[in-house]
Amino acid sequence: MAKILIVDDAKFMRITLSNILQSEGHDVIGEAENGKRAIELYEKLQPDLVTMDITMPEMNGLAALEEIISRDNNAKIIMCSAMGQQKLVVKAIELGAKDFLAKPFEENRVLESVNRILK
Repeated sequence: MAKILIVDDAKFMRITLSNILQSEGHDVIGEAENGKRAIELYEKLQPDLVTMDITMPEMNGLAALEEIISRDNNAKIIMCSAMGQQKLVVKAIELGAKDFLAKPFEENRVLESVNRILK
């Protein structure tokens, strides 16, 4: 199964995603609360996949996505955010995100996305 890094400023969202992913046997190898920390952990842990919130303090998810993709063109990143942020979703896909998950998370949708991207 995959090594996954979860990035979200809300602890309960990181826990929710972690529970969903671990229920399928994935290994959550790290958590970050902002984009700056996400970049540090990506470099250190080399995850197979990253789930990244868009709206976070210090450095938002789009900036972190762009930085990680510039360092690793093969990075697999799924962006996560609340509904109603269509312009940001389009921007994230243009920057290299592989998919987008809307909050609140639907377990089946999360697992379908992760499994498809990891193939």
